[in-house]
Amino acid sequence: MGDFLSFLGSNLADFWNYTGFANATGGHIFMILIGMVFIYLAVAKEFEPMLLIPIGFGMLIGNIPFNMEAGLNVGIYEEGSVLNILYQGVTSGWYPPLIFLGIGAMTDFSALISNPKLMLIGAAAQFGIFGAYMIALAMGFEPNQAGAIGIIGGADGPTAIFLSSKLAPNLMGAIAVSAYSYMALVPVIQPPIMRLLTNKKERTIHMKPPRVVSHTEKVIFPIVGMLLTTFLVPSGLPLLGMLFFGNLLKESGVTRRLAETARGPLIDTITILLGVTVGASTQASEFLTWSSILIFLLGAFSFVIATASGVLFVKFFNLFLKKDNKINPLIGNAGVSAVPDSARISQVIGLEYDPTNYLLMHAMGPNVAGVIGSAVAAGILLGFLI
Repeated sequence: MGDFLSFLGSNLADFWNYTGFANATGGHIFMILIGMVFIYLAVAKEFEPMLLIPIGFGMLIGNIPFNMEAGLNVGIYEEGSVLNILYQGVTSGWYPPLIFLGIGAMTDFSALISNPKLMLIGAAAQFGIFGAYMIALAMGFEPNQAGAIGIIGGADGPTAIFLSSKLAPNLMGAIAVSAYSYMALVPVIQPPIMRLLTNKKERTIHMKPPRVVSHTEKVIFPIVGMLLTTFLVPSGLPLLGMLFFGNLLKESGVTRRLAETARGPLIDTITILLGVTVGASTQASEFLTWSSILIFLLGAFSFVIATASGVLFVKFFNLFLKKDNKINPLIGNAGVSAVPDSARISQVIGLEYDPTNYLLMHAMGPNVAGVIGSAVAAGILLGFLI
C-alpha cells in the first residue's frame, strides 16, 4: 500500500510539473492579459476586429506555459511543431503577398486615377517610415533593425511583417503587433493630430467631385502601376506584383470568380493564420524585452509623424493651387495605408465642421496611394539594407 501511494504521489508530482500552473511566470500572465485587452478592444470597441481577435487569441495560445524540457513540441518556436509550421508562412514572408493579392482585389483605385496628384499625399505620409528609421539608428539599433522598425509608420501590417521577416526576424513579433495595434488605434490617434494642425477654414474646404473613371483606365492602371513601381524598386515585387494583380482580377470584368476568391475565402484564411501565428509569437520569454518596449514607442512616434506629414503636405501643396482647386487638409491623414479606416476618419472629422462636406471618396485617393507607397518604401529599405 505504501509503495502504491508513493507511486501515485510521484505520478501526481510529475503531472503537476507538466501543467501550465507550475510553469507560469509573471510574463506569461502579463501577455495573456494583453491578449484579453486586444480581444476586448475588438469586441467592445470594434477596433479592427478582423485583426485584433486573431492576434489577441494567438497571444493566449502563445503564452500557455509548459515545461520546455518535457519535449511536448507544441510551442511556436519549437522546430516541427504545428504552430511552428504555420508560423513559417510569416517567417518565410509568403502570407503578406497573399494578403496584398486580396487587398488588390478589394481596392477601387478610381479616386486616385481621377485625381493623380493625391498620390503625392500618400508619398508624403511615408516620411514617417524614414523619420523613424533615422531615429532608430540614432538610438543604437542596427540599420536592418531600424528599417524594419520604421515601416510601422506606414500603418500596414502585412508590409511590416514582410520587411521584418527579411531584415530583423528576431524583432518580427514586436514589430507586427505594434503595426497592427496602431492600425486598430487609428480612430484614437489621428483625430487630435488633424485638429491640431488645421484651422476651421481649412477643415471646411469643399473639393471638386472626382471625375468618372472609364473601364479602360481601370484596367490599364494596375498594369502600368506594377511596371512603374517594380522597375523603380524590384525588391518590392512580391507585394506590389500581387497588389496590382489582384486589382486587375477585379477590374478586368472577366475574372470575377478569381477576384471573389482573392478578396473573400483566400484573404480571410490567410488573415486568420497570420493573426493567430503573429499573436502566438509574442511568447513572454521572447517578447518581453527592452527592445520590444522601444519598438512600441518608436512605432507610435512613426505613426504620428506619418499622419502629421500627410496633413502638413496638403497645407503646403495648397499654396500652389488655385482657390477653387484646393485640397482639404483633413484627407492628409489618409496617406497612411490603414485602408479604409483612415479615410473614414477624414470623413468623420470633416462632417463635424461641415455636415455637407463629404470627404470619403477624396480621402480614398491618398489612402490607396498609401498602400502603394508603403510597399515601395519597404522595397527601398530592402534594396539597400538586405
